[in-house]
Amino acid sequence: MYAERRTKVRFFLAFWLFVLSGVAFLDRTNISIAGLQISTEYGLGNQRLGWIFSAFLIGYAGFQLPAGWLAARYGPRKVLTIGVLWWGVATALTTLLPSGISHAVLLLVAVRFALGAGEAVIYPAANQFVARWVPLEERGFINGLIFAGVGAGSGLTPPLLAWIISREGWRAAFWFSAVIGLIAGAVWWYNARDTPEEHSGVSPAELNEIRDGLSGPPAPRVTAAAGEAPRPSTQISWSAIFRRRDLLALMGGYFSFGYIAWIFFSWFFLYMAQVRGFDLKSSARYTMLPFISMTICCLAGGALSDRLTKSYGLRVGRCGLAAAALLLTAVFLILGSQVHSPQAAALILAGGAGTLYLSQSSFWSVSVDIAGRSSGVFSSLVNMGGQIGGALTASLTPWIGQRYGWTTSFALSAILAVFGAICWMTVHPERPLDA
Repeated sequence: MYAERRTKVRFFLAFWLFVLSGVAFLDRTNISIAGLQISTEYGLGNQRLGWIFSAFLIGYAGFQLPAGWLAARYGPRKVLTIGVLWWGVATALTTLLPSGISHAVLLLVAVRFALGAGEAVIYPAANQFVARWVPLEERGFINGLIFAGVGAGSGLTPPLLAWIISREGWRAAFWFSAVIGLIAGAVWWYNARDTPEEHSGVSPAELNEIRDGLSGPPAPRVTAAAGEAPRPSTQISWSAIFRRRDLLALMGGYFSFGYIAWIFFSWFFLYMAQVRGFDLKSSARYTMLPFISMTICCLAGGALSDRLTKSYGLRVGRCGLAAAALLLTAVFLILGSQVHSPQAAALILAGGAGTLYLSQSSFWSVSVDIAGRSSGVFSSLVNMGGQIGGALTASLTPWIGQRYGWTTSFALSAILAVFGAICWMTVHPERPLDA
């Protein structure tokens, strides 16, 4: 008797999106690890270094909508491959700026802006992949896996890059980042396809499993002898997207998320070194903690979201979980910023980073739940809100810390976490877009 072959290609591709997510955050956080050396070499100071951090996020936020459109129009395979090549070139360009060059700040701002514009494609394209490849009951976990790359890329790099910098200088660390990205992009191009119908490794059983689990009207089942189904429509429901009241709520919630997250990505390493008194090695080691916490909690949050959704529906599984996670984040941020022990502060603030990332999967899963085939554009708008928040914190946090103290910086973040929780209470993923 013929035994039908069952494949899990979607899980391998989701894992490689985890890898690309890690590379993206390696490229965007390497400058915070090398920040002390770059600041000294070019005579920058924290305020101008903050401008450079913000330049990345302005480019990233500004190109979100074009990135979402490109992902919907040309597919995640091609768009992500070109994007990863772009990241590698921009990262390499940073190393080519000689010491003592005039207008170093402007040149660094320009290069980081270009890197941000290139990285804008990563998550809208990943969300487009989820919309085309991942059944509803797996979206929480898959998005959790993809975004666990954020914690892994940001958490594993501080000690590694600090070691490279201490031996070979900060430029070697940037060359390392560029080469890793190019290799990861080549693997994605070779293995990925825009739809499961196009992938020769997807078995009929997996294809039927994917189609049965996608939202929308049922698609025809496929057998081993059947031909390929037509490609999904790339038409974008622009009017339906902009009529959604909860789009603004999600953008507001992700603004709060991005503001808090980028304190860890941009300033936590320097906070540990300058405010809490750790040396380069110890600061790198303690800087790992929030990102390890992010990785674990991102995976746990995605799995929990799927479980709660299955048992209690989308409102509880996506919105309830995210709101509770953001409220817990506020508590951790207040406690961590006020304890006297540097070690205790690092542990408690790492807990805040973890609870923040319990909500990460919900932002992206709900974008697919609501927008379906238009999720690349919808999620890019939501992500724009997060990156505006990140750009603001990159420059505002050191200013607040210098004038009013770092406790005030973390208190503002806690207030924004509560605001984000309130935003989630107005979101309705059980009401998809009208096509």
